[in-house]
Amino acid sequence: MNDIRRSILWVVFGFSMVLLWDQWQVYNGHKATFFPSPAPASVPAAKPDAKPGDATVPSATATGAPAAGASAVPDAAPAAPRTQHQVSTDVFKLTIDSQGAAIVRAELIKHDAKTPPAKDQPADPLVLLEADKSYAAQSGLVGNTLPNHTTPMTLTSPATTLADGQDTLELRFESPVLDGVKLVKTYTLKRGAYDIGVRHEVINQGTAAIKPQLYLQLVRDNSTAGSATPFYSTFTGPAVYSSLSKYQKVEFTDIDKNKATFDKEATDGYVAMVQHYFASAWLLPDGVKRDNYVDRVTVNQAARYRAGTITGLADVAPGQSQAVEARLFLGPQDEKLLERLAPGLELVKDYGWLTILAKPLYWLLEKIHGFVSNWGWSIVLLVVLIKAAFYWLNATAYRSMAKMKAINPRIMEMRARLKDNPQQMQQEMMKIYREEKVNPLGGCVPIMIQIPVFIALYWVLLSSVEMRNAPWLGWITDLSTPDRFYILPAVMTLTTLLQTALNPTPPDPMQAKMMWFMPLIFSVMFFFFPAGLVMYWITNNVLSIAQQWVINTRMGVPPQFNLPKFK
Repeated sequence: MNDIRRSILWVVFGFSMVLLWDQWQVYNGHKATFFPSPAPASVPAAKPDAKPGDATVPSATATGAPAAGASAVPDAAPAAPRTQHQVSTDVFKLTIDSQGAAIVRAELIKHDAKTPPAKDQPADPLVLLEADKSYAAQSGLVGNTLPNHTTPMTLTSPATTLADGQDTLELRFESPVLDGVKLVKTYTLKRGAYDIGVRHEVINQGTAAIKPQLYLQLVRDNSTAGSATPFYSTFTGPAVYSSLSKYQKVEFTDIDKNKATFDKEATDGYVAMVQHYFASAWLLPDGVKRDNYVDRVTVNQAARYRAGTITGLADVAPGQSQAVEARLFLGPQDEKLLERLAPGLELVKDYGWLTILAKPLYWLLEKIHGFVSNWGWSIVLLVVLIKAAFYWLNATAYRSMAKMKAINPRIMEMRARLKDNPQQMQQEMMKIYREEKVNPLGGCVPIMIQIPVFIALYWVLLSSVEMRNAPWLGWITDLSTPDRFYILPAVMTLTTLLQTALNPTPPDPMQAKMMWFMPLIFSVMFFFFPAGLVMYWITNNVLSIAQQWVINTRMGVPPQFNLPKFK
């Protein structure tokens, strides 16, 4: 029966590895290896530029040349020289292109690009939107003859820097009159805010009423740099949220195959571009009807991906105007900040299928940090609290293991004596278990109950931007990157082997060898894991060893280390 218990544990461990590998494939933008999702119901593939209302959203441009078919500024209103305006606040350094007044570069001043941060060197702000990735936030009116993100626009506001003592900065861009329509785009930036107010005012200077449509889109390439390592990765790509279907990630590969599924019509929610720790998103007010789109366009023979939304304006009579208020979020996946900005926006910080457990764990971790002001010690204390919560459950498992260890000599002797009679060996083994009142599966259930909690904590630590460039002590200056001296992974390996040595030696020689090989193989992965993740595992191991040692002593089973025998 001991063999059965060990076999079940290895099956559970193996199945867990299969699930982890499967999720790794999914987060890398590949199809699931072992559990592929069924092909979605047939969805008619939209043409890349075909949008609602038989209108056209101009393709994204990397070089600034107008998209094919986009109108030029008439000779009566010659285009001003193309310029890039530098805008600064206490959290942003933005570059706004005069072409379409699109934000083509966004530097986050409070987040260092280097991980870990370089000592004695000035901070290098992290770049979220950037030309190298053709990553930009664009907007305009649907239709190639109307002002859009390829149209030259003029900055009419005097200031481009948020001055000391000033809480709000406004930048007003005006387009020339095209086809009787003028577009005025006004950015409103606030001190300490990562959401930017964007007001689009459509002025009808023609002779007939118009019914314009406004598009808001994020464009970027499919680079996942910084979001993947040899053993774990996070999602990079477009996402769509609505109250109907909630949070929907859209893989780049699904876009390529015209198999992307998401809510195309909604009256709330957002469209976003997500990457590890950071995100961008267009937010319209709830109740505003919109049509969402996610597609791929080709720019200079390179693939670019768009996530956007289109909303219609009321009829605009000649000489009149209509405006749409929107917000553009560019910033870190700070859960509390995202919750305040819009319903469901916090889901860009993706915990996967264990969100229901991960969110309370993050809440508790944040509360602990409020007392200790150090994310490293917060992780340690959180694991201590979790172990305390599962103390009696773990005690049950360790008592069962102690009993198994006490009767292990009898089991080994019986196996040697009846090695040529497997059936009688099994009967004798069951008899010993009944006499000693030992449940060979008693240590499995408590461990299996805790597995989802620790996987959820794993995703909390992996996804939380607070871990990025957060120091612990000494040489650990960034909990989101691997220990550069490999001290923590070495300690983790040692504690894992100590814990293995305290367990009863399986009667089967092959299982005994595997009991030592598997922890070693598993430990190799931790040399590439962020220091925060390794630290939480070390804390868990140390507490488990201490509890197992105490329980064995109390039950009269002297703790001893069962060293491997590979001969």
